[in-house]
Amino acid sequence: MKVLLLYPQFPQSFWSYERFVEIAGLKAVIPPLGIITIAALLPPDWEIRFHDRNVTCETETDWNWCDLVIISAMLVQKPDFQNLIQKAVRLGKTVAVGGPYPTSVPQDALDFGANFLILDEGEMTIPPFLEALRHGETQGIFRSIDKPDVTQSPIPRFDLLKQDAYFMMAIQFSRGCPFNCEFCDIISLYGRKPRTKEPDQALAELQTLYDQGWRGSLFIVDDNFIGNQRNVKRFLRELIPWMQQHNYPFSFITEASVNLAEDNELLQLMGEAGFYAVFLGIETPDQDSLQLTRKLQNTRNPLVEACHKINQAGLLIYAGFILGFDGERTGAGDRIQAFVEQTSIPQPMLGILQALPNTALWERLKKEQRLIDSNGHPTGDQNTLMNFIPTRPITEIAKEYVQGIWTMYEPENYLRRCLQQCLKITPLKHHQQTMKFPVGKGLRLVAQLIWHQGIRRPEIRGQFWHQLWIILLKKPQALNMYLGLCAAGEHFWEYRALAKERITQQMASDLHKPAVTLAAKKLSILS
Repeated sequence: MKVLLLYPQFPQSFWSYERFVEIAGLKAVIPPLGIITIAALLPPDWEIRFHDRNVTCETETDWNWCDLVIISAMLVQKPDFQNLIQKAVRLGKTVAVGGPYPTSVPQDALDFGANFLILDEGEMTIPPFLEALRHGETQGIFRSIDKPDVTQSPIPRFDLLKQDAYFMMAIQFSRGCPFNCEFCDIISLYGRKPRTKEPDQALAELQTLYDQGWRGSLFIVDDNFIGNQRNVKRFLRELIPWMQQHNYPFSFITEASVNLAEDNELLQLMGEAGFYAVFLGIETPDQDSLQLTRKLQNTRNPLVEACHKINQAGLLIYAGFILGFDGERTGAGDRIQAFVEQTSIPQPMLGILQALPNTALWERLKKEQRLIDSNGHPTGDQNTLMNFIPTRPITEIAKEYVQGIWTMYEPENYLRRCLQQCLKITPLKHHQQTMKFPVGKGLRLVAQLIWHQGIRRPEIRGQFWHQLWIILLKKPQALNMYLGLCAAGEHFWEYRALAKERITQQMASDLHKPAVTLAAKKLSILS
């Protein structure tokens, strides 16, 4: 069997970092771990060609060569996902799809023309798919309510990647999250019981990347790395000596819940293992909104203090914030901005709430007849208007979103937070715990940064050189991290204009659609 594996293109978004990867001479931030794990589950005698279309696109020769096309996608990749399925159909190719998007909204993939839907987790659904092919079946949907034992998951096919095109590599240690946030689809996709790999299994994946020559930053892509604290500590205790023996070839970033700040031992272990950053789902500083959306882990201790403690443990903080929760009070955007200033979080991801399929929020809004239409049309994009009727005016939410993005990513404000965050971080003394650039890309990045911010932009030129001097004097060990954050500003200064334009255009058109008017009338009747 000749199989063409494809990963669709991402539209320009908060996480796409187009300008950053461009000036660094790269193509994408991280590789698609899911589809290269699927590749490892396919029969060893199959011929495989893989293209991450964010790095390189497939050729017509690839299309003519293959017998089977397999596509994995997230919701935000919908446009390219649809185009790829339809092209495969036009060419008479058998097409199979999987990933979070078709798992959540399988009807879309069927409507686009996919032959096979390999849904949920591949360890459970790839085997029956392969069996169907052996029996000559030409279509099918494969699902599993059972969750796989990830200790049996194979090492992803890292050899299929063009590693020098990415800013960082990726591995996964766990799936699932113990919490019950109303808006989150992780628990509907992967469950509330975090399943972890064995420490030696994760180390084998790291060794594979090491043997293939990777050196630099590495994203542990778990949706909540600390969901199973007992097992993550087991892993970290074995990771620390491995990192020491290999002279710290990687520096790690991951996602975690804010209760990380409550566990001193876990913070210490992460620092000693080489973690330099963590993404936190803070969502909002408004306690009533956190209670309503069941984000209770964020209510146990003051959030500002939690952020300071995580910084003191040596970790840079990235964080997500959301506007549009039910019952949200006017000025929520201002309160998020104030929180960001207090904590100096450089890259706050501000989004407008979307009801994702199969979440508790989706089901509740469906019962309340507040979805804008029968499908809700979630996009997965942060700068998109809501797919449901909120409890305060959408114009007010949109205005706060645009004003928040515009102000927080004003160049002077952004660069000031980059400096303040780096000065707050307390790095460990026994090794360099910081952002690392791919081999050969660092000098280009620094040269481009000096040109764009130290010479070309008069409005921040003085600030750039002044702050660089402060970092060199007070925190030289954070230089890499600081320069990387500054360089990312080139992306966000373009993104804020794009976000403003998109929301403004949607406000001008969407509010006049009949579906929105009808839903608004329903809401007024219900209230």
